[in-house]
Amino acid sequence: MDNFTRKVTVSLESWRVSDGRKPLIIRGARQVGKTTVVRTFARSYEHYVMLNLERSGDRSYFEKYEDIQLIVEDILLSHQIPSKDLGSTLLFIDEIQESPKAIQLLRYFYEDLPALHVIAAGSLLEFALAEVKHFPVGRVQYLYMYPLNFEEYLGAMESPLLLKALHQVPVKKTAHQALLEQFNRYAIIGGMPEVMARYKQQSKLSDLIGIYEGIWSTYKDDVENYGKNATQKKVIRHIMETGPSVLDKRVKFQNFGNSNYKSREVSEAMRDLDRAKVIRLIYPTTDMEIPIRPDFKKSPRLQFLDTGIVNHALQLQTELLGVEDLSSSYKGALIPHLVTQELLSLSTTTDRKPNFWVREKSQASSEVDLVYPYSTYVIPIEIKSGKAGKLRSLHQFMERADHPYAIRLYGGAFSVEETITPGGKSYLLMNMPYYLGAKIPEYIAYLVGNYELN
Repeated sequence: MDNFTRKVTVSLESWRVSDGRKPLIIRGARQVGKTTVVRTFARSYEHYVMLNLERSGDRSYFEKYEDIQLIVEDILLSHQIPSKDLGSTLLFIDEIQESPKAIQLLRYFYEDLPALHVIAAGSLLEFALAEVKHFPVGRVQYLYMYPLNFEEYLGAMESPLLLKALHQVPVKKTAHQALLEQFNRYAIIGGMPEVMARYKQQSKLSDLIGIYEGIWSTYKDDVENYGKNATQKKVIRHIMETGPSVLDKRVKFQNFGNSNYKSREVSEAMRDLDRAKVIRLIYPTTDMEIPIRPDFKKSPRLQFLDTGIVNHALQLQTELLGVEDLSSSYKGALIPHLVTQELLSLSTTTDRKPNFWVREKSQASSEVDLVYPYSTYVIPIEIKSGKAGKLRSLHQFMERADHPYAIRLYGGAFSVEETITPGGKSYLLMNMPYYLGAKIPEYIAYLVGNYELN
């Protein structure tokens, strides 16, 4: 698999040189590139030891001794690393979920051997962490990984000019069409590293079908590990089979996917899949001021790990080829799903999920696709094409907002315009092309710093 440059590497470098560095646990769904990124990062160390705890020989280091000093001494001797080089050594413990004892011992790396650089990762790690009795709270750090976002896609496709254009704020109109065409292709294939590597070699969607199927089948086969009992395994399997087809709707747990499953059965199963990062439950908020608090009593939206996998599961790839504006694709759900995926990819140090905004009244309900916190503001983000005058929910939000800033993501070029709500309130609407989803924080700063109402 190609060693693509991943944004998370910046966080890894910060961790490497930080004072008070703690053992690092990389969290994320299967096959998002956790092991590959650590192997690439290890090149900056003089010594590198990788232990895969699915192998009994590697697991035995933690089974033979109780004392962390003896464990590390054994590892160093086995790999012919002088003890004086502890500070220039990276120890990577992969598949750490296979040894709860190894997870518990992470605290002692921090307390007794702080010079050694330790990273851990594993499949289904979220479940293993929950089962560890004496988890080293406060003695470890976390890093979260996701599929490649659009910026990483451009890097993987070796498009330095487009990457440079994407980094310019605001983006130049001369680069717009080329960036939009690349984003449309990215929207079809998604950001799974294995898919990206094959696509880079072949550039044909037909060559990717087997890879998608392999990844999707692996996730579905993991059902046996997610479920606590036979019923829950059936519910999880049902969610995996039917979930992609309801991305255009908010989730109703009761009878989900035309099933007879009860609300509690579905909600518990979905929360387990959420912990595994295969899906994310994106909850609404009614807040218009900081902090933005999710309302867990209201129906969430369903977000899958990767839009490319969703396209494969729904057999949409052929239909999407040649579509100029993807906003109408799959009942208008494809682009909001992908933009949410882009925003999720920015949360590498915290497991923070974005929210959407709702105002549910009997006469006039409103729903804004996303809201983003900036300074003391809650910035609304609508994802659609059409004229600004059709942004009914966005207008309703802005009529109640204590600031004049709003965003629309669409298929057109970048612009900022003054808009008036039906109630007569003026506000600044920043129109951003879809491909700037992961750049939303930078563009909000640009908007607030450079524009004000006349």
